[in-house]
Parts: sequence; structure tokens; C-alpha cells
Amino acid sequence: MQGVPDRQDPIKIVAYDPQWPSLFDRERPRVEAVLLPWLAAPVEHIGSTAVPGLAAKPIIDMLAVVSDYDAVAAAVPTMVAIGWAYAPEPGEEQERKLSFCHPDPGWRTHHLHVVEHGSPGWPTWLAFRDHLRTHPEDVLEYARIKHELAARDDRDRPAYRAGKAPFITSRIPKAEVPVMREPPEEAS
Repeated sequence: MQGVPDRQDPIKIVAYDPQWPSLFDRERPRVEAVLLPWLAAPVEHIGSTAVPGLAAKPIIDMLAVVSDYDAVAAAVPTMVAIGWAYAPEPGEEQERKLSFCHPDPGWRTHHLHVVEHGSPGWPTWLAFRDHLRTHPEDVLEYARIKHELAARDDRDRPAYRAGKAPFITSRIPKAEVPVMREPPEEAS
């Protein structure tokens, strides 16, 4: 496994950009074409850039839920060939997750999270996104929290994530966590 990528981009929160959905739409078919043999669901636009009106880091987060973490490793060379750098992060193997950045990990415009269907965590990413899309008062509060955390230290990613966590978990009741269909069965 490669080392942790050097994130050179500071934590900078900017006003919502209506181009963000188009930037997601531009990369989605390219990613889906490579991951198609393993995809358990369509690739999703997640994170703050997926919530209209929400201030965010200008990095398009994408989620690909796959049926088999071990098998999808075969896609790494093809993802690299289409301009997505393989960017493993600490703990990903245990979480059965792969990370890719476009165009590179240091100065990325897109971050793709590839997770196995049975991995914990990813359903809450969708639930939180969907909650924010329907609760404008929480969009304002979340933006305030993110601006405050980035202003404290725009390089301390662990502190930034930890600072957001209580707000995120308080907004995701278990009843709202989506249930994905089972991954396709292996061909016999």
C-alpha cells in the first residue's frame, strides 16, 4: 500500500457553486464505466458539494458502492489511466474502502470513495446529504461550523473532521439511513 497522500490543498470553505453538480456529472460516467463490473448501485454525489446552497470545500465527493472490495482492486490501473490517482488513506483496508483523487491527491477537484456494500458508514453519508437537502436551517448551521473549524486551522484535517462529527451524527436518526439493494449475485 502506498503512503498517505500529501494533501496540499488547505481547508478552504467557499460559497456554493451551482457548477458542482455539472462537475460531478462530467466524471460520473467515466468512473461508472470502469467500475461497472462491481457496482452495486449508481455512483452518487455526496458531501457538501451535493447540497444546494451549502458552503463547502470545492472538492466533489463521489461514492461508488461495490459488491466486492477485493475484486475491485483490479480496477486501480484503469482508474489511474483515466486520470484518477489512487490515494489510500489510513484505515481503509479495515473499512474495505478505496480512495481516488482527480486529478491528484495534493490538489484535487474530486474525491471518489469506493466502498464495499457491507462496509459500515457509507449509508450515513447518503442519509446526511439527504437530510441537509430538506432542512435549510441545518445547512446554515453546518456552514457556520465548517467556516469556524477551517478558520481555526486550515491544515488540521483530523480536527476539522472531528469538529463536524457531533453535528453530523445528531442529524442522522437511524430511521433515515437508506437501505441499498443487495449486490448482484455472482454468475454461476
